[in-house]
Amino acid sequence: MNLSFLLFSGTMIMGTTLAISSSSWIMMWIGLEMNLMSFIPLMKGNNTPHESEASMKYFLTQAMASSILMMAILLTEATSTNSWLSYGMLVSALLMKMGAAPFHLWMPSVMEGLKWSMCLTLMTWQKIAPMIMMSYQIKNNMMTNAVVVASVSVGAIGGLAQTSIRKMFAYSSISHVGWMIMAMMMSSNYWTTYFLLYVSMNMAATVIFSKSETMYLEQVFNMKTKSKMKMMMFISMLSLGGMPPFMGFVPKWIIIQNMIMFQSYLLILIMVMTTLITLYMYMRMMYSSLTFSSQSTSWQNQQDNSVVTYLSMGITLLGIPLITCLNLT
Repeated sequence: MNLSFLLFSGTMIMGTTLAISSSSWIMMWIGLEMNLMSFIPLMKGNNTPHESEASMKYFLTQAMASSILMMAILLTEATSTNSWLSYGMLVSALLMKMGAAPFHLWMPSVMEGLKWSMCLTLMTWQKIAPMIMMSYQIKNNMMTNAVVVASVSVGAIGGLAQTSIRKMFAYSSISHVGWMIMAMMMSSNYWTTYFLLYVSMNMAATVIFSKSETMYLEQVFNMKTKSKMKMMMFISMLSLGGMPPFMGFVPKWIIIQNMIMFQSYLLILIMVMTTLITLYMYMRMMYSSLTFSSQSTSWQNQQDNSVVTYLSMGITLLGIPLITCLNLT
């Protein structure tokens, strides 16, 4: 940790705070630009070629989204009406910034070039400002439902053919964005609950993968069978996939219950089936790794008894008492 890291982290937080607390679209746009220009230097922490490529892809994509957003803002100000054209441009720009389908193609390739801490930031903190800005304009219409279906479908199918864990997390993030958009259409409280639990699950999983220095499925398969780290990975991935009774199932259960009240049965079927595909992807990876037996490898961290590691596993197990409390109420 150095002074440049503290400087860019502080301005990144300031940019997000400015974007979510402003009442003017221009000030929100300025906040997004502050956040963008602060996050790019953080992406190049080790200055490797992969990080340079990822930062360039991220910059080009976000700059295009910012241009479309500014055009939508100027069009709205010029016509003094919120037309379908300006609404579509604004929503498309925000969807591109958060990495939702069908503007998701940059997300897996950018995630592949980053270290785990920056992957966590990209999947969590960088989604706050675009999602809150989208909540101001979101409508329950055909376009929003199509984005939800596309996000959960792409997130489920795209991750099946991946051998990189970071790309699998990228497609998982795209799928979760679809669920969060659906939660946002229902209530801001549902979105806040889902997002906070999503951050907790991602933190639990990325801390374990970062400590074990695991990037690819082959490394997971070749880890020691007797290691506690592998079981903690298994629990974290099940929670991230939404397997009951872990914590990842709680926000999905809340959303499904409310969608039943609105009689959105077809949408429920699509979202649940795609979540089962994602869960199958995690189960296939972790079940195979648990059945393999091998010696310890050079990339494995031998310190399994870390407080942070056990805390990560404890976070994923919070779903059991949460489900019990919801049942009682």
